[in-house]
Amino acid sequence: MLMNTRPLISDQEADNLVSFLGRRTLMGAGLAAGGLLATPLSAFAAASAPEAEITVDQARTAPIPIILPNFGGGLGAQIAEVLANDLTNTGLFKVLPGGASSGSPDFSSAKSMGARALVTGTVSGSGSVRVEMRLWDVLTQQQIQGTAYTTSSANWRRIAHIVGDVIYERMLGEKGYFDTRIAFIARSGARAHQRTRLAIMDQDGANSRMLTAGNWLTLTPRFNPVKDQVAFMSYANNRPRVYLFDLASGRQQILGEFAGISFAPRFAPDGRSVVLSVTRNGGSDLFVVDLASGSRRQITSSGAIDTSPSYSPDGSQIVFNSDRGGTPQLYIMSASGGGARRISYGHGTYGSPVWSPRGDLIAFTRIANGSFSLGVMNPDGTGERIMTEGFTVESPSFCPNGRVLAYCRQSRAGAGGAGFNSTIGMVDITGFNDRVLPTPGQASDPAWSPLNG
Repeated sequence: MLMNTRPLISDQEADNLVSFLGRRTLMGAGLAAGGLLATPLSAFAAASAPEAEITVDQARTAPIPIILPNFGGGLGAQIAEVLANDLTNTGLFKVLPGGASSGSPDFSSAKSMGARALVTGTVSGSGSVRVEMRLWDVLTQQQIQGTAYTTSSANWRRIAHIVGDVIYERMLGEKGYFDTRIAFIARSGARAHQRTRLAIMDQDGANSRMLTAGNWLTLTPRFNPVKDQVAFMSYANNRPRVYLFDLASGRQQILGEFAGISFAPRFAPDGRSVVLSVTRNGGSDLFVVDLASGSRRQITSSGAIDTSPSYSPDGSQIVFNSDRGGTPQLYIMSASGGGARRISYGHGTYGSPVWSPRGDLIAFTRIANGSFSLGVMNPDGTGERIMTEGFTVESPSFCPNGRVLAYCRQSRAGAGGAGFNSTIGMVDITGFNDRVLPTPGQASDPAWSPLNG
């Protein structure tokens, strides 16, 4: 049963957050909510534009040269900067400056610069702004996409991300992921006594906001795939339990009352239930909690430590970590429980599994010879690949299209915690473009939102 408890953040702070987070809910609701109006723009060319035929593998080898305008300066220049950063950070685009803001493109000049695509567009208005963008294929000299977006000027950064997603999808043939957020744990203070706070930011590190006050140890946030809601673990009142945080209201509540410690939550793909781990008799078992009724159902009873569950995208299976065979390894079973089979057989111990939104891969953390590796494998355990290594690399989380993993990277601490650092990294599932995401301070436990979430 869901119950209220001492707030992790004050009601006043929650109300202040609503004014910031509420705009996200409005825009996320789409055209019907009136937060964002998208209007198609007809092509100057009479012929219909073909789909661009560039694969991600091709772009990884040779990033796509694309010309971006300044959208008329002022707010337009700010939108152009965010858009350029989104595309550049993928490692799949090479942004070239100097495009015309509007009018017919200069294809000859674009070809001489080596561009494969170019964007034209303008930004007009103040309180309510209209952002026009057209994406052109330089080789065919045809418009690939034309859209005008009308919204409040406060949403200018989101418009930049949305335009970036359109460009990404039209050029590469798969959904973009720029209009997303990342929940994470913000860390501050001395290594031995760090203050941890549930926080949220845009996927590029902008608009970071603290959601809890930092009075208690807080860990493992997870986004609801269909609702503005985050599950996380908190040691509030010195009793570790899983909580739900509603991003629309800023309020939180306990997820179920268990005799033992509840931890490692993960939402089902339909967002209606949460699977989590609960300590029992020296081990831990997996339970599913229905969010509407509060009813719970136990799905493992191995007598071992079963934890870190993650659903397959269709909700039919769960991958989890268990030491039932003697050491922590990865297992897959039916979402209803039973029939667990081991899938990890490499050197070392395995943990933190998470299923890709595409369903084709499972990411994991592996510990061997005292060091950490972050990798992926097929759901049957074959095809294991390591993407990055370090003193500590853990907590993988896929972006909505399954192309990129966010993860936590921590350095070794010296005497008194000297030299310790905790950052969020991002890496392509092939191990390409491993980079650090800028955050206001130290950070860990990243959890990627769904698209437009």
